[in-house]
Formats: sequence, structure tokens, C-alpha cells
Amino acid sequence: MDIVKIAVAQYDIGFFNQWSDYAEKLTDWVKTAAEQGSKLLVFPEYGSMELTSLFAEVVYKDLNQQLHAMQDVYPLWQALHCELAKQFDVMILGASFPVLQEDGSFRNRANLFDKNGLIDYQDKLIMTRFENEQWLIKGTNEIKVIDTELGKIAINICYDSEFPLIAHQQVAAGANIILVPSCTDTEAGFHRVRIGCQARALENQCYVVQSLTFGLADWSAAVDVNTGRASIYTPVDYGFPDNGLLNEGSSNKAEWVYADLDFAKIARIRQEGQVFNYRDWILQDELQITTINLD
Repeated sequence: MDIVKIAVAQYDIGFFNQWSDYAEKLTDWVKTAAEQGSKLLVFPEYGSMELTSLFAEVVYKDLNQQLHAMQDVYPLWQALHCELAKQFDVMILGASFPVLQEDGSFRNRANLFDKNGLIDYQDKLIMTRFENEQWLIKGTNEIKVIDTELGKIAINICYDSEFPLIAHQQVAAGANIILVPSCTDTEAGFHRVRIGCQARALENQCYVVQSLTFGLADWSAAVDVNTGRASIYTPVDYGFPDNGLLNEGSSNKAEWVYADLDFAKIARIRQEGQVFNYRDWILQDELQITTINLD
């Protein structure tokens, strides 16, 4: 499929008294995007942490207790995404979810669903200081490219987008789009991820999509402050925006951000573009550094 309409969530963190409230919210989000003709829906990193509001305050105020409690709703959460993907005939990257491992550690997991159910998932590779030092969530070492009916899809969860070799391996394996679910609590954090995303789009001449959590949730120990703008980034070349920004959200509301992604244009600029960033990546290996001693 050469042209795909994508919906990228600038997603507010809610508070729920019962599961049906969350199910209604997610259904409304998916229904809205599907009615606009979107075929790929992208939710942010840790958007799932709003589900901790279903538990007692002593749980959602405790970083460790909430991770364990979340496992009770994980099967329901997966089933709801499977149901909505089938009902609306869309592909959904669910908000990343902390998933308990057999060794007792947790992984920050982004699950990809379509009308047939769970396709696959990508676990976060490189942890932030908060995840490492306070939340004790661990990284994986498996970089994936997921083959789908919309083409090969790569996922860089937030901080992963700031490390160029990850994305380059995925694009080399056939991905022309990188999904970046993110969660940032400062403008500096948002811009770090944004700069990483734009650099990855430039280097690999591909689309990079950043979804994020939005707004204040001062009841939460994990996702209390959320800032930034959902955005779709492109190469900077013929037929693309001069600033490499196809679309972005507003600064004051939760919303879907939409764009049509034309994958034929990606193939074309790699053959006929003003520059060949992706092709010329290998030339870096031929360069040699010289240190000048001024003494």
C-alpha cells in the first residue's frame, strides 16, 4: 500500500472509576480516527498508566505497586485492542505497557494489533534514568522490524529514537516508517525526542511518527506531567516540507494528528533526491579521524 492515512495521538491521561469508563474512552478515540479514514493509529508511551486509577490510591501513588497491579488488567487491555482493531478494521499501536517477565523484571512494551489480533511487539531497548533508577524497568536487546499488511514497521520507544544505529538497522531491514511512542514531562524532554526523530528521518530518508501523552494527572506517581506535540516527520527533500514537519498537534488539547504517508515518495527520493543520506551512510565507515596536537 503506497499511501496510508495515519492518526497520531496526543493523548490525555484520564482517571477512571471502572473498566467500562476506560473502554468507552478508547473506543471513542479509535472510532474518531477510523471515521477520518485512518488505517494506522499510534498511541503514546505509558499512556496505559492511566489504568492504575482503577486501583486504590495506595497503589497508584506507589511506583512499584502499580506495575504489579497493572498485570491484572493486561489481558483485558489486549482483548479490547484486538476487538477495536477488528471492529474498525484498523492497525493500532497500543500505548506502551509495563509487562512483567518471568525473572520478576518489567519491560516497557509497545504492542501492535490489527483485525486479526496481536501482530507483534517491540520492547524498549534503552532505559532513561527514571526507568533505571526509580522504576526498575529493564531494557531488551532485540531490535525488531514488524511485517504488516501496511508494509514493514519499526518502533523506537521514546529514548530509543535518540540512538541512530537502532533506526538505521530497522530501515536497512526494510522499514520505511518508524513509530515513536513517547512520554515526556518537560519541553526539553519533548525536544530531545523530537530532535532524535527528525535526525532519524533525515538520516534514513523515511517517515518518523511521534505520539505522546498530554496534560496533567497530578494523582499519578508515574505520568503526572505530560508535555509536547504529536508530530509526523519526513525527509527534507523534493516533495516534502522544507522543515521536515508534515503535521503537528496544538499545544493546548488532546487530539488526533493526521497525515497521509506516501511511501512511493520515499522510494523516489532515495533514487532521485537532492541528497542520498541513506545510501551514503556507509561512507562514514571509510573516514579516518586525525587528532591535531597543538603542543
